[in-house]
This record gives sequence, C-alpha cells and structure tokens, in this order.
Amino acid sequence: MAFDGTWKVDRSENYEKFMEEMGVNVMKRKLGAHDNLKIIIQQEGNKFTIKESSTFRSIEIVFTLGVEFEYSLADGTELIGSWNMEGNKLVGKFNRKDNKKELKAFREIIGDELVQIYIYEGVEAKRIFKRG
Repeated sequence: MAFDGTWKVDRSENYEKFMEEMGVNVMKRKLGAHDNLKIIIQQEGNKFTIKESSTFRSIEIVFTLGVEFEYSLADGTELIGSWNMEGNKLVGKFNRKDNKKELKAFREIIGDELVQIYIYEGVEAKRIFKRG
C-alpha cells in the first residue's frame, strides 16, 4: 500500500502555532518542533499498524478504518476518534476528551512525501515526511 514504509519528518509548517492552540506549554512546543519524529506504517486491508518514535516517546497504534479508538498525543492530550480513507487520503476525526473540541488530521502521499495536516480551532499545521 502507498502509505507503507518508514517516514522521517523533514519539515513543518505552522506547527508551533498549532501546538500553542492545542494548549501545549512553551517548553514542550520548543521541544516538539524538533522531535525527530519517525513513523513506520504497515497496512493490511483496513487495518493499520503505526509505530511512532521521537525524542519523547515510542508507541505503537493499531486501528481499523472507521472504528473508533482512543489515542494520547505526546503532550498527554487524550483523544477519541477514527481514521477513514477518502480517495487516496487518510482522514482522521478526533475529539479531545477534556473539552470535546475536534481535531482533524489528514495523511496523503504527494510525490515522494507523506504530508500530514492537522487542523484544530481553525489553526492548520503541516508536517512533511520523507521516506527513510
């Protein structure tokens, strides 16, 4: 599948502003901007296994498209939601457990890059990954 492989963050756009809107404190925002995130994606039909490793943590997430699950961000923010496939794009819709506000996430292969877009309270950020 197109998403399969190892991806390393190459650059980010508006990521610190996004983290600020999410309520991440200034120290964690500075560290988060340089987290050296690496993700490994494996897809088997509708089931995805994603291994994330960064300066802060290493975790494994297993989910099935369209099935709600719980997830915690690196800063401890807890979410509940699901991923779905829309065309060639993974679309995630999550709600924070603390304030019920929506976080949208998109993953798409554009050229030879994996582009992740996050939208929260009108603030959009991009993280662009290269195969590694």
